Amino acid sequence: MEKRLFGSTGQQFPILSFGAQRIVDEHNCTEEEAIQIVNRAIDEGITYFDTAPSYSNGQSEERLGKALALQNRRHEVWIATKTHDRTRDGSLKLLEASLKRLQTDHVDEWRLHNIMTMEELDQCFAKGGALEALLEAKEQGLIKHISISGHTNPRVQLEAIERYAFDSALVALSAADHLVYSFAHEFLPKAIEKGVAIIGMKVMALGKLAPWYAKALQYTFSLPISTAIVGMESMAQLEQNLAIAKSFKPMTDLEQLAFLKEIMHLANPDVLRWKSTDWVSGEWYVRE
Repeated sequence: MEKRLFGSTGQQFPILSFGAQRIVDEHNCTEEEAIQIVNRAIDEGITYFDTAPSYSNGQSEERLGKALALQNRRHEVWIATKTHDRTRDGSLKLLEASLKRLQTDHVDEWRLHNIMTMEELDQCFAKGGALEALLEAKEQGLIKHISISGHTNPRVQLEAIERYAFDSALVALSAADHLVYSFAHEFLPKAIEKGVAIIGMKVMALGKLAPWYAKALQYTFSLPISTAIVGMESMAQLEQNLAIAKSFKPMTDLEQLAFLKEIMHLANPDVLRWKSTDWVSGEWYVRE
């Protein structure tokens, strides 16, 4: 697989990375299957694994930790996890629990999860806010890199990277996202200019792009990103994604335009629900 630089970190990753949200009971993936899928991914060169404490109440982190511990493979991978709490104290509690589930003494990347609004960004940057936790954790060696994620409004993430030199940003970059509140148009140029590593997500638009599976992956891989995480709940999905990534050739401008015309009808609130201000309701975490 093609490898790309991860922003200004000096690290490199293959274009295909592993979204661990789906290796859980909720997605009909057993623990045994999860362990097999994770190890197969590593065998095939995937080294970047994304998870979060809010994914199935920690089961995603727990299974990733078990898969790595059973064959002593922690040193082979880069783990990114998140905090959905907007406070320092709440975030540090989440990190402590994440490290236990992941069976590690540090994570390579810790990110502010799903910052949707300027108000949430302000909460994180305020005194006693979540950013204080990220900075303290880095100072203590519990994390190595600081990140942010966003699905909804690219202007929020643009403001974030003006306020702080985040090492990376995980943002929605499906072909359908190209058409509404486009991170590809609005966020990528400035992030690249600042040396921020960009991780693409929502590649399949929650399954809505499944009829165009290979093209959907090709579109996101063709963007100027460092890597793209894809959720995988079965060995068949992993093998399909690996095959597409290994044979990847960038889309030409004309191919991209033709594809966007083909899927333009998907640019509506029923499909792009994460662009809606009520997206967090029951989707990622319960607000206290």
